[in-house]
Amino acid sequence: MAVWRGSVYRVCRKTRVQRLESLQDMIIRPQALTRDAFGPFGNVLETEGVEPQLINFGNTQKFGELAQITTRDDANAQLCIYRSKAIVVPFRIRLMECHPLGSQAFYPLHQNPFPVVVAKAGGKPGPADIQVFLTNGRQGVNLHAGVWHHYQLTLNQDSDYLVIDRCGNDDNYLEHPLSEEVWLEI
Repeated sequence: MAVWRGSVYRVCRKTRVQRLESLQDMIIRPQALTRDAFGPFGNVLETEGVEPQLINFGNTQKFGELAQITTRDDANAQLCIYRSKAIVVPFRIRLMECHPLGSQAFYPLHQNPFPVVVAKAGGKPGPADIQVFLTNGRQGVNLHAGVWHHYQLTLNQDSDYLVIDRCGNDDNYLEHPLSEEVWLEI
């Protein structure tokens, strides 16, 4: 959720007062990550509400088809682990990025809530286009091809994420620096 501030000052964490450089600065706060709310941007990766299939003689529950990893050409999908440094909030959102040729999935290898900053695919996003979701710590996301997003953010401590995305020789990365100041508060 975005909130435009009409005053020159704002209070952060009850004890800190910060001067904003412009009346156009924007504060964004996360909303809960749900399948319906996140649908325009991709898939929520979670086992809640998914009926598992029993495999391996009943010793394994398979929660299948949580998301489809897509590529728009003959490229391969790659499996990676990203280690993200913890941010301090309020955190300035300086840029958005997108991958036009394939989806990108992030699944936490921890159980701490983390923010997901996104804007719909299409033209370069402005501050009013940005939305933030907060996971419950057991959810991941699969971003549709072309969805604008901030690089992976993590709270409280450095954390690892399992990432599945497109691997190919052509350029699958676009970056858009934000000219306005946008701040994430939780």
